[in-house]
Amino acid sequence: MKKIIYILLFACTGMLQAQWQENFDNALKKAATEDKPIVLVFSGSDWCAPCIRLKRHIFDSEEFQAYAAENYVMYDADFPRKKQNKLPEEKMNQNKSLAEKYNPKGYFPLVVVMDKDQNVLGTTGFVARTSPEKYIKTLNKFLK
Repeated sequence: MKKIIYILLFACTGMLQAQWQENFDNALKKAATEDKPIVLVFSGSDWCAPCIRLKRHIFDSEEFQAYAAENYVMYDADFPRKKQNKLPEEKMNQNKSLAEKYNPKGYFPLVVVMDKDQNVLGTTGFVARTSPEKYIKTLNKFLK
């Protein structure tokens, strides 16, 4: 019986995980269709220590994943430096274009919350010693 409960719990949790959009155009379409804000994250996944901690402690948490799946459209504008993590040229160009528009000072990590029409509602970044619940509250303050 316990195995069945664990399997069901795992299946339900998997369905509620935030889906990071593969490209920003998809994020825009999904935001418009579902009337959700976009959470645009500028990160350096293989070199930026605060970016790695933000992902590990906040974005990868079950609490954030479940909440984001229902309430946000997520896009990661990643800028990896290691050769083995190199992004396809099209995606890298898209991320550079987004950085020029939304992150001209090159802050990492930078989290930009915007509405479906690409109006910036607020920005934040890595916050030491915070919980997923507090981080969600920070993002939601921009929505009011």
